[in-house]
Amino acid sequence: MGFPIVWIYWIISLTIVTYASACIVKKFKQQGFAALVAFYTIYLGASQILAARIVKFDLGFYSFFAPAAVFIYPFIAQAIDMINEVYEEKSTPSDRCSFCHASFIGCIYSIVFSPAPFFKFEEAWKNIFNLGIRITAASWIAFLVCQNLDAFVFAWLKRKYERRVLLRSVTSDVLDLTLDSLIFVTIAFYRVMPIVPLIIGQIVSKNIIGFLDTPLVCLV
Repeated sequence: MGFPIVWIYWIISLTIVTYASACIVKKFKQQGFAALVAFYTIYLGASQILAARIVKFDLGFYSFFAPAAVFIYPFIAQAIDMINEVYEEKSTPSDRCSFCHASFIGCIYSIVFSPAPFFKFEEAWKNIFNLGIRITAASWIAFLVCQNLDAFVFAWLKRKYERRVLLRSVTSDVLDLTLDSLIFVTIAFYRVMPIVPLIIGQIVSKNIIGFLDTPLVCLV
């Protein structure tokens, strides 16, 4: 899939999900919370799988490398902001969704049986999912720190500057996405891949994508 097509698909997907979330929250506020948490959980699970693949971002004038999960993670930050904006800081699912990480690791270990003799992809499967366990653990630690920081900063700015949605969304997301990149890449890929280029690439790509989705957060 060509790079421009990826961005078009990403923009369309994010717009649809954001608009659907806003409509649900507006018409059915109680059910809206469940819908946002559901989107949040789906993004979280998808990010664990995509993080094992390192991709190249070519901006034409500059290229960098980052886990493919950078396309998904800003959705998570957006979901946190939306929940925080409508349902307040105490409702954000950061602690409760830590269970998703533990479950993901458990699912990987639960299927470590002897492969069928005709299964030809055992080595590739082990390489991906052994790294996946480390990625999930790294994500868990970064998640607990950064998502709670995001929720706290967003709520604090909301109390100080109630009408400035853009300010609190951008500030909380930049802190979340930058710190997450430092923690996650270091734990997940230390001594496996060159972490400095990955940290730089992830910080740049996550913040670009996070900035692009900010206007959609304001839609809520």
